[in-house]
Amino acid sequence: MDFWKYYDVTHKEHLVCNPMSIEKLNELITLLALKSGSKVLEIATGKGEFLIRLVEKYNVSAIGVDISPYHLGDAKRKAKERVPNADLTLIEMDGANYKPDTPESFDLTCCLGASWIYNGHEDTLKYLMSQTKRNGLVVVGEPFWISKPPKEYFDLSEIKYEMFSKHAGNVQIGENLGLKLLYTFVSTHDEWDRYLGLQWYAIDKYAQVYPEDPDLPEFLAKLNKEKKLYLKWEREALGWAIYVFRKTLERLDC
Repeated sequence: MDFWKYYDVTHKEHLVCNPMSIEKLNELITLLALKSGSKVLEIATGKGEFLIRLVEKYNVSAIGVDISPYHLGDAKRKAKERVPNADLTLIEMDGANYKPDTPESFDLTCCLGASWIYNGHEDTLKYLMSQTKRNGLVVVGEPFWISKPPKEYFDLSEIKYEMFSKHAGNVQIGENLGLKLLYTFVSTHDEWDRYLGLQWYAIDKYAQVYPEDPDLPEFLAKLNKEKKLYLKWEREALGWAIYVFRKTLERLDC
């Protein structure tokens, strides 16, 4: 299965590809209070909505990296329409392989919901810290356990309990690395429902238009499994939050 095609199909209706409302996205952007010309790096930029809004509000110099040709294509079209003269570079590649010319050169680094790129929350923070100036900002989006689901869930899911921490644990991991927590945005049930519900809606819409797509049966099987896991267990057991940290240490050797 082409995972990036699947992700593109299931996220066609999304403005941002995570369980966060536009109101919270705008609140986050306001809280960052960046100066004009600040340097920003976003790993897994997706459709680029967060990065483009930062450019629109603060006139920052920005780099967005994403492995999906579908979403990066969306981001490039959006940037051309909304910020055609901005200092904005969009790069199609695996974020794990992105190495800027100068480490510790960004005022803000972020990765909203793709810590799998660096094998988890802690190594994601380490990577972002290695690219962030002292007193710069590090922003991540990460799941957390509200409660531990039963064994039946883990037998059916690709998720393992050890993959995520609890909400306080996500904060502690950052603080242990020398980051200072400034703020958290925790997604509500309504935000989760909208994020997942739009995926169900989008794939149904796709199936009506492209019923002969040979990938469709596999797409539907995967989504239906994910729907069952969410409705039966994840809605009550799994949370998601954005963590806003300030880097307070000198260079961290990763």
